[in-house]
Amino acid sequence: MQKIFYGAMAMCATVCSHLFAVETLPTGEKLQPIKVEVKKTEKGFELLRGGKPYFVKGAGGSSYFHRVAANGGNSIRTWGTNGAKEILDSAQQNGLTVMMGLWVAPERHGFNYDDPVAVRKQFEKAKADVMKYKDHPAMLSWGIGNELNLSYSNPNVWKAVNDIAKMIHEVDPNHPATTVLAGINKKEIDHINATAKDLDFLSINIYADLDVLPARIKSAGWTGPYMVTEWGPTGHWEGLQTEWNAPVEETSSEKAAVYKSRYIYSVEKDKANCLGSYVFLWGQKQERTPTWYGLFTAKGEESEVIDVMKYLWSGAYPKNRAPHVYGFTLDSKRANQSVYLKPGTTYTAEIDAFDPDNDALIYHWELLPEATKVGEGGDHEDKPETVKMAYKEMGKGKISLTAPKASGAYRLFVYVADGKNKVATANIPFYIK
Repeated sequence: MQKIFYGAMAMCATVCSHLFAVETLPTGEKLQPIKVEVKKTEKGFELLRGGKPYFVKGAGGSSYFHRVAANGGNSIRTWGTNGAKEILDSAQQNGLTVMMGLWVAPERHGFNYDDPVAVRKQFEKAKADVMKYKDHPAMLSWGIGNELNLSYSNPNVWKAVNDIAKMIHEVDPNHPATTVLAGINKKEIDHINATAKDLDFLSINIYADLDVLPARIKSAGWTGPYMVTEWGPTGHWEGLQTEWNAPVEETSSEKAAVYKSRYIYSVEKDKANCLGSYVFLWGQKQERTPTWYGLFTAKGEESEVIDVMKYLWSGAYPKNRAPHVYGFTLDSKRANQSVYLKPGTTYTAEIDAFDPDNDALIYHWELLPEATKVGEGGDHEDKPETVKMAYKEMGKGKISLTAPKASGAYRLFVYVADGKNKVATANIPFYIK
């Protein structure tokens, strides 16, 4: 009887310890939220964290957190709660905050916002996530969905968004709620102003049009605070194209120039209403090409854009700078000149690059078929299989290339590395016929 009693007591102690366990950080400290709020000021709006002004200098992604901090950034953004605890802990260890995404299904993925059962199930999942992570000190805000306005028709999505925002205010008084739009126009703003009044600020993903964002926000009828939650190079849907409709990608050096100008003339220019931004993408991904949006290569090498982000965030460039590209040609033609090649014929490709620190440059060439299985709104894409390439080195940054025998669209990529984890990238689309 005594053994049974002590056994029951031990079991109770174990169960109770799980029921009433206090969540802690990896350091053993108790989780203690830091209050974040949006305040109206005489000039406009500002974000306060722990009572102090907090302008977001952030990056979208879930890797290289220590490099965000080392380059002067202060926050990261996610699109969902996968791995949220590890992300929050890592952010805390690196002195960063997190805009935590709450995944809300877009209509383009087949979700029906007229289905009350599905909408309620999604709401309960969001609530469970909020309850689970709301007290972490690295939490900054909640991002409800991503680009729900992309290819949609049912305005009931904004009611669902507002219900989640209202729930967040009830269970988590310490963190504001937002939703993330693909661009901005009056139709969505009218719906949001009428239906989603519980949002604390608006978030916008925008690329080439970042230059005119403040004016566009005003003309769309949004008078509240906002944040730029994705911005970067000229998007594949909005730049130059070849005659066979292959989008023309900027070189890493061209990207560095536009990142710098767009940030200075839009994000920093409208600090009265803009609460900050998250540059895209702090990592690497395949989206039309493996180099278009990532600021890193798959091996973790940093592009010239990261040099620019360090300057924008901290006011100083890094000691070791990335290689710079002046130009890239195939058969003496640039990427925007619709390059046609004959099968099995030999051509010259040449990249004009230099290193600001006079480091010896290493050139890596890759040939890919043009991506055909592509997504929308950042949906997953697989990188095309590398094509075996017949070429000969002809000196620094110059090769003779034998064109593939199979007809179709291809891209020639070049990676110019300094041997110190910095890289320049460029590619040229071409067509075999």
